[in-house]
This record gives sequence, C-alpha cells and structure tokens, in this order.
Amino acid sequence: MSRYILALDEGTTSCRSILYNEKAETVASSQSEFTQYFPEPSWVEHDANEIWEKQLQTIRTVIRESGIEVSQIAAIGITNQRETTVVWDSTTGEPVSRAIVWQCRRTAPICEGLKQIEGFSDYIHENTGLLIDAYFSGTKIKWILDHVGGARELADAGRLMFGTIDSWLIYKLSGGRSHVSDYSNASRTMIYNIKELKWDEYACRTLGIPMSMLPTVVASSGVCAHTDESLFGISVPIAGIAGDQQAALFGQGCFEAGQAKNTYGTGCFLLMNTGEKRVRSSHGLITTVAWGINGTVEYALEGSVFIGGAIVQWLRDQLGIISHASESYEIATGVPNSAGVYVVPAFSGLGAPYWDMYAQGIICGLTRGANKAHIVRAALESIAFQSMELLDAIEEDSGILLKELMVDGGASRNDFLMQFQSDILLHPVNRPVDTESTALGAAMLAGLGIGIFPDREHLKSIRKTDRVFSPNTNETKRTERIEGWKHAVKMCMSHR
Repeated sequence: MSRYILALDEGTTSCRSILYNEKAETVASSQSEFTQYFPEPSWVEHDANEIWEKQLQTIRTVIRESGIEVSQIAAIGITNQRETTVVWDSTTGEPVSRAIVWQCRRTAPICEGLKQIEGFSDYIHENTGLLIDAYFSGTKIKWILDHVGGARELADAGRLMFGTIDSWLIYKLSGGRSHVSDYSNASRTMIYNIKELKWDEYACRTLGIPMSMLPTVVASSGVCAHTDESLFGISVPIAGIAGDQQAALFGQGCFEAGQAKNTYGTGCFLLMNTGEKRVRSSHGLITTVAWGINGTVEYALEGSVFIGGAIVQWLRDQLGIISHASESYEIATGVPNSAGVYVVPAFSGLGAPYWDMYAQGIICGLTRGANKAHIVRAALESIAFQSMELLDAIEEDSGILLKELMVDGGASRNDFLMQFQSDILLHPVNRPVDTESTALGAAMLAGLGIGIFPDREHLKSIRKTDRVFSPNTNETKRTERIEGWKHAVKMCMSHR
C-alpha cells in the first residue's frame, strides 16, 4: 500500500493542505483563504478558530479528492506563519482574543519601553538572536495579558496557553493533549534562549509572561504528537514542524552553511544557513534557529521584508489598478522602466536593515507622465530592492559571497521580478519547478522523521530547477537605480 505525507501550510492569508507521495511529488492540494481583520491603523488580527476550521476543511478536501484512505497517511508535517500569537484557555480550549498577527504594530510602544531598560536590548540580541521589535511574539503576549479582560488573572492561575500557529494547530489536532512547538518557531518569540535552548526566564519575567503558558519545545523532525482519533477515524503521527521560512530553507535543500534562499510570499524572507554556528549580525539581521534534528540544532541568518508579494495584493484590493495578481507582469513589462517612480511599501514599518517601526509607505518620483504601469513596475521592483538590501547585509555579516540565490513563493513565478532581482543583485537566481518550498519542506521534515526519506542526501535529489535568471544589466544604470531606492527609503522613515 502506498504511503503519503500530508503537509499543512498555514500562511498569513490562507490555509493549505498538500498531499505528497513517497517521491515528494504533489498528489492533491486544497486551499482556503481566511479573514483579515484591521480594527485600527497598523493592527492586524486573525480568528484562530477560523484558521483551525479552514485548515481542517482543506485536510478533509484533500483526503476526499485524492481518494486515499486515511490509513495511508504516514505522517503530518506542519509549517506556519511565524510570530503570530494565540493565547487560549486550557480549560475551555477557546482563544481569549483574536490572534495578533506578525504584521501588527500595536506593541511598538511596549518595545520602546523595553529599550529603555539598561542592557535589555543587548541581552535580547545576544541570547535570543532577535531585536526588540513589535514583529515578534513576546510583546504580543504581554499586550494580550495587559489588555484582554481577565487574561492576566487566568494566566496567573495557570489556565492560559500561548502558542504560535503550529502550537495552536497541534493542540486542536491532538484533541488538546499536546502543547508543543519546535525550535524554529520558539526562536521567533523573543523569549527563547537560542544559546541554552530553553525559554528565557529573565526575558519572560521582564515582559510579565508566566512560563506556565509556554509550550514544550521539540525537534523539527520526529514524531511529537498524534491526531485525535475523532477527527479522521484513526490516529496519525505529527512528525515535522517548522516556521514557514525555515521550512522553505529546508525544502530548497539548503543544508550546508553558506547556502541561502529567498521566499517571495506576503513578505520576503531571506535566510542563509550558518550550520551549528550562531552568527551575530551587525547589520540588523536576525540570528535564528533553522531547525533541530537528531539532537543537533542548526542556525541561520535572516532578513525580513514585511511587505513583499502583499504589495501586489494592495495594488489589486486597495488601489484597484489591477484586477488579478497575474496582470502585474504584463503591465510592468508594458513600459521600458519605472520612469523614476519608486514605491516603498513600509505599511508595517521597515524591517532589516533599518528596523524603523514607524516608517510609512510612500510613492515618490511622480511626474505628469507617470501612469499606472510605472507604479505597478515600481511596486514589483520594490520587492527586489528590499531583498537586495537583505542579501548585502547577510554577505557582510557572514563573510560569504553567494554563488546563487534559491527562490520560491508565489511571486517568484513572476519572470520580470526574478530577472530584475538577478540584475539588481548581480547574482544568478535559481527558481525550482516546485515553487511551494514551504509545504515541501514540512513534508520533507515529516518524511525524514518517520523514515520515509532516509537522509538529507536523498532529499537533495528532490529539488528540480525550473530556470536560472542571470544578471543582464548596465552597471551605471544599476547604481543609479539603487541610489534612487535608498533616497526613497530615507524619505519614508520616521526620523524619530
């Protein structure tokens, strides 16, 4: 009987379930979008129960449409939007509020207060690998405890649980029996010590977070929980967990120090594997756990673009100048250049290397001759410019000059964007046949965890290249464009 791996890919805007066979080939998939809540400017929320219901719906759809028996599912792998924070009551199993999404900036004032504590910023950077920023989970937990009625009392009574979305899904899948997270997700909370590999008591105490709320941290590959029999009729092992970007790094086969990938999703996330060595950044990058497998933890350097592919969604939904995301390619290539127009999509502030929580998006360089094609082209170019700044910082911190950049994610299918990325980086850009590396990485971790895949050498053969984009640009023109971009970024920064 054939065996399959079910990958659950819970993203920022949708839930997906993808069924893979023993060759890591896609057999069936299902996707369902869920509601985005914006109750106040710079606030972003999700309904954790809706996420669970939509994820379960896609699982059942995949099983039904593939025609397989549940007993043929050898393991489940989970990958998820990171940092998004769910706090729920362990007695009722119900969230005490909507989930606070990684993009949400409501905790910026809390971060400013933490930065005033002598030595705390250095402590966080040294021990968690992160910077004090509203992006991460720690201050989101604190906000919920401080602002949701009765939450602090429930937490003090030991009734509240915290989890990133992986923890929440596993809790629901296991019928409330398992409260776990893996190394990669724990390392995104700002309260996990990546040196000692445990929750950091000082960070938790400073943020007023009871440690009883925190999940048990487990390996990224290996059986860590089982589904409740009431869901599918039998119990299925959960054998792989990784935050979406670490899963993509794994799915791209970046198993060796110095290999890097960039995922073009809602945001853009560029990670370089640094092996068992933690590299501390001097350019505002994050030192994060890549994964923990077979008792060994490996690390990565990461830079984050908060608004990547989401800029195309913004063009469609807020400006209404495109009807479908696929139109952006035709419109952008309909003009020879962006005519001096720059779009800086700092809708959620700026991440690395600037880390300006208060920056706001702008469109600049407009003239009477500028039209919607120039704005669309400049919007796509903004994704590449932001990624360029991340790679520059990573190369300087690591001392490694990349040979090529592996790419994935929905926006990586845009040939214009990928060619412009190669031109602006002066590096080849390698796009795989399967651009859904995030889900593939979760499946690979799960398959490795139960022995369907014997080792990483075997996994390397899974990735197949679709196209390599090579630099093809005039150096003077490239320099001018980069200078124009940097000037535009300065214009949008808060200068506080």
